[in-house]
Amino acid sequence: MYFRVCLPTLRFMKMPVMRTFPVVVALFFFVAFLAPASSFAQELDCSPCSYGFGLVPIKVSSRYSIKLTNPGRETLSITSKSVRGSAFSFGTFPLPVKIAPGKKVELPLIFTPTAEGYIVGVFTLVSNAPNSPLGIKVHGEGVHGSAPVASELTISPATLAFGSVAVGSTASLQATLTASKAAVTISSDHSTSSEFTIQGMTLPATLAAGKSLVVTIRFTPTASGTASAKAGFISNAVNTPAVAEVTGTGLAQSSHSVDLLWDAAAGGAVGYNLYRGTAEAGPFSQINSALNSSTTFTDSSVAAGATYYYVAAAVNAKGEESAYSNVAQAVIP
Repeated sequence: MYFRVCLPTLRFMKMPVMRTFPVVVALFFFVAFLAPASSFAQELDCSPCSYGFGLVPIKVSSRYSIKLTNPGRETLSITSKSVRGSAFSFGTFPLPVKIAPGKKVELPLIFTPTAEGYIVGVFTLVSNAPNSPLGIKVHGEGVHGSAPVASELTISPATLAFGSVAVGSTASLQATLTASKAAVTISSDHSTSSEFTIQGMTLPATLAAGKSLVVTIRFTPTASGTASAKAGFISNAVNTPAVAEVTGTGLAQSSHSVDLLWDAAAGGAVGYNLYRGTAEAGPFSQINSALNSSTTFTDSSVAAGATYYYVAAAVNAKGEESAYSNVAQAVIP
């Protein structure tokens, strides 16, 4: 099957022409099997699972709510609660609490220091989930007088969905870290799964108040099936660690591929980035791991029976990226 998609000649910030065609080589009949869901997929999730209240004046209460989620297929019941650390207490949270599949509830936490100094604590919830008891770690510091402005680190978007990616291939999505209220120094980053990695950061990194940093998170599945993880950023902000939820599905490799071909962009392009999505309107994930200097690219990470949508963007010597080209479709038999 051959696709030819032409655009009128535009300035550098537009790709003038993009031609794509899938090359499908049916070497053998392939059936992909997804790993069955584990019986232990039922659990009680917390977001975040730790929290820092920062600097709080003595005898003043600071409040924060943790989101508790039931991602499983059965109703969860929280039957008891406890807290370690005399400065910490629960807000209104009468037991028992039942959480239906796919639903969330708010767990209110309170920090009221009675003396100066750094304090740690743990809120514990007992439920019928296999991962019970669930422990939520907290910390804060009691200070005299008025507390200074506390910094926060936000992540946007807080959830990244990579969609389906062939095993051994890599897809990339970007997230923006922003320092709000005051400057933030990020000391380390971490992913709970080796299939998800964080790129584009030189640590430690300090963001002035109101400033942002774009980071790239890559998904490289090592096996077929659904994968999920948390990408976290440790900092001196009160809400450390700031966490993004990441998900993706690994597809076993097939013998199919899609060859992309386009005319060179006018205006001094030094290379191109290629993006792929499963819907014509996106979102699109970058599929080239390094800047592509030619006007051709082969996507070998496609799956039989899937439909893909491709766009390209030109990059100039300053690293500035053009707007997306027109969208080209490839249907894999």
